[in-house]
Amino acid sequence: MRITIIGSGNVATHLAAAFKNAGHRIVQVYSRTMQNAALLAYHVGAEAIDELTHINTETDIFVISVKDDAIGGIAEVLAGYNKLIVHTSGASSLAFIKAFTDNAGVFYPLQTFSKTRELDFRNVPLCLEGADDEIVNTLQELARTVSNKVYLVNSDQRKILHLAAVFACNFPNYLYHVSQQLLAQHDLAFDLIRPLIDETAQKVQQHNPADVQTGPAVRNDEITMNAHLQLLDGQTDLQLIYEVLSQGIIKMDKST
Repeated sequence: MRITIIGSGNVATHLAAAFKNAGHRIVQVYSRTMQNAALLAYHVGAEAIDELTHINTETDIFVISVKDDAIGGIAEVLAGYNKLIVHTSGASSLAFIKAFTDNAGVFYPLQTFSKTRELDFRNVPLCLEGADDEIVNTLQELARTVSNKVYLVNSDQRKILHLAAVFACNFPNYLYHVSQQLLAQHDLAFDLIRPLIDETAQKVQQHNPADVQTGPAVRNDEITMNAHLQLLDGQTDLQLIYEVLSQGIIKMDKST
């Protein structure tokens, strides 16, 4: 399939590489910054452009991978080319594109991406939605060339999925940062708790999170929790986070 990538960020970079490795042709890479477009285009053998007026119409699909607030404006411009247009956002509905064309879909990879870290795209869940059955079939065929995990997920479901991903990924990563700072303040290395983080992540691959919850809150160990809060004296934001999360653990429904 001939594919045009709109965007040059983390998601665009990994998607473009996966498509190229699967034998698809990346026609162009667009970015508002030519240097960014050129760097990704070089790696996937595509033409780099920084103006949508320079679009090559000899493509089969436009994959929009930009900030959510830019999707609509780009889709409006691309709709005039009468090609299939998809976005890769977890938080934006199909309507962002359907407002301008019925030739619309969503191609959402549920994963955290960094340009400097390689991953096996075959294991990345791809959540698809299309304006009609023909588009859904086209997207399924394309998705199966790059991933073994392909799902049909509508816009409402995808928003919940994206919210769940923030709780499962973005928030814990922030807490890792908090842990790193606390350790550094006392001349302790973050490497000390990396095995703990790894073991915690491994447990939920086989069990429900509630079933493997540990720590003072699950035991309702008030002495230890109060001692922790005293150690955070003067850091009211961290004390609040500690209290809210601890209360959540105490109230956790283990039937879920």
